[in-house]
Amino acid sequence: MDLQDQLKNLFPDHVQEETPDTQENDSGIWLQEDPILCKYEKRKGKPITILEGYTGATEDFKLLAKELKTALSVGGSFKDDKIIIQGDYRDKIMTILKEKGFNVKRVGG
Repeated sequence: MDLQDQLKNLFPDHVQEETPDTQENDSGIWLQEDPILCKYEKRKGKPITILEGYTGATEDFKLLAKELKTALSVGGSFKDDKIIIQGDYRDKIMTILKEKGFNVKRVGG
Protein backbone atom coordinates (compact mmCIF):
# COMPACT_ATOMS: atom_id res chain seq x y z
CA MET A 1 0.00 0.00 0.00
CA ASP A 2 1.55 3.26 -1.09
CA LEU A 3 1.18 6.69 0.45
CA GLN A 4 -1.70 7.76 -1.81
CA ASP A 5 -3.80 4.77 -0.74
CA GLN A 6 -3.07 5.42 2.93
CA LEU A 7 -4.14 9.03 2.57
CA LYS A 8 -7.36 7.97 0.82
CA ASN A 9 -8.13 5.67 3.75
CA LEU A 10 -7.50 8.42 6.30
CA PHE A 11 -9.38 11.14 4.38
CA PRO A 12 -12.09 9.51 2.24
CA ASP A 13 -13.99 12.77 1.60
CA HIS A 14 -10.95 14.66 0.31
CA VAL A 15 -11.00 15.55 -3.36
CA GLN A 16 -7.52 15.87 -4.80
CA GLU A 17 -6.93 19.16 -6.57
CA GLU A 18 -5.30 19.05 -9.94
CA THR A 19 -2.04 20.90 -9.93
CA PRO A 20 -1.73 23.41 -12.76
CA ASP A 21 0.64 22.28 -15.43
CA THR A 22 3.81 24.30 -15.43
CA GLN A 23 4.95 25.45 -18.79
CA GLU A 24 7.79 23.16 -19.73
CA ASN A 25 9.01 21.97 -23.07
CA ASP A 26 10.35 18.55 -23.98
CA SER A 27 13.79 19.26 -22.50
CA GLY A 28 12.33 20.22 -19.11
CA ILE A 29 13.17 23.93 -19.30
CA TRP A 30 10.58 26.27 -17.82
CA LEU A 31 8.92 28.53 -20.39
CA GLN A 32 8.03 32.08 -19.46
CA GLU A 33 5.51 34.63 -20.62
CA ASP A 34 7.93 37.55 -21.02
CA PRO A 35 10.17 37.50 -24.09
CA ILE A 36 13.87 36.71 -23.91
CA LEU A 37 15.89 39.63 -25.26
CA CYS A 38 18.38 38.82 -28.00
CA LYS A 39 21.04 41.55 -28.43
CA TYR A 40 24.05 42.03 -30.63
CA GLU A 41 27.21 43.77 -29.42
CA LYS A 42 30.83 44.09 -30.33
CA ARG A 43 33.40 43.62 -27.60
CA LYS A 44 37.05 44.18 -28.40
CA GLY A 45 36.11 44.28 -32.09
CA LYS A 46 34.48 40.83 -32.06
CA PRO A 47 30.73 40.22 -32.44
CA ILE A 48 28.76 38.55 -29.64
CA THR A 49 25.11 37.70 -29.12
CA ILE A 50 23.61 38.25 -25.67
CA LEU A 51 20.44 36.61 -24.35
CA GLU A 52 18.88 38.03 -21.20
CA GLY A 53 15.54 38.35 -19.47
CA TYR A 54 14.95 34.73 -18.40
CA THR A 55 13.01 34.58 -15.14
CA GLY A 56 13.25 30.85 -14.41
CA ALA A 57 15.86 28.94 -12.47
CA THR A 58 19.51 29.61 -13.26
CA GLU A 59 20.11 25.88 -13.79
CA ASP A 60 17.51 25.90 -16.58
CA PHE A 61 19.15 28.94 -18.15
CA LYS A 62 22.57 27.26 -17.98
CA LEU A 63 21.07 24.17 -19.61
CA LEU A 64 19.60 26.35 -22.34
CA ALA A 65 23.01 27.99 -22.86
CA LYS A 66 24.64 24.59 -23.25
CA GLU A 67 22.00 23.46 -25.75
CA LEU A 68 22.45 26.62 -27.82
CA LYS A 69 26.24 26.36 -27.83
CA THR A 70 26.17 22.73 -28.95
CA ALA A 71 23.49 23.37 -31.58
CA LEU A 72 25.47 26.24 -33.08
CA SER A 73 28.92 24.68 -32.48
CA VAL A 74 30.26 27.90 -30.98
CA GLY A 75 31.74 29.04 -27.72
CA GLY A 76 30.06 31.11 -25.10
CA SER A 77 29.46 31.58 -21.40
CA PHE A 78 26.84 32.22 -18.76
CA LYS A 79 27.49 35.30 -16.60
CA ASP A 80 25.26 37.58 -14.54
CA ASP A 81 22.03 35.88 -15.71
CA LYS A 82 23.02 36.40 -19.34
CA ILE A 83 24.00 33.94 -22.05
CA ILE A 84 26.90 35.23 -24.13
CA ILE A 85 27.41 33.48 -27.47
CA GLN A 86 30.49 34.18 -29.59
CA GLY A 87 29.49 35.50 -33.01
CA ASP A 88 26.39 37.02 -34.58
CA TYR A 89 23.84 34.19 -34.45
CA ARG A 90 20.70 36.18 -33.65
CA ASP A 91 18.56 34.69 -36.41
CA LYS A 92 19.57 31.09 -35.71
CA ILE A 93 19.16 31.52 -31.95
CA MET A 94 15.74 33.08 -32.38
CA THR A 95 14.53 30.21 -34.57
CA ILE A 96 15.88 27.62 -32.10
CA LEU A 97 14.19 29.33 -29.15
CA LYS A 98 10.90 29.74 -31.02
CA GLU A 99 10.93 26.02 -31.86
CA LYS A 100 11.35 25.32 -28.14
CA GLY A 101 8.35 27.53 -27.37
CA PHE A 102 9.99 30.69 -26.04
CA ASN A 103 8.96 34.25 -26.87
CA VAL A 104 12.00 36.05 -28.27
CA LYS A 105 12.42 39.75 -28.91
CA ARG A 106 15.20 41.12 -31.09
CA VAL A 107 16.84 44.21 -29.62
CA GLY A 108 19.05 46.48 -31.68
CA GLY A 109 19.78 46.59 -35.42
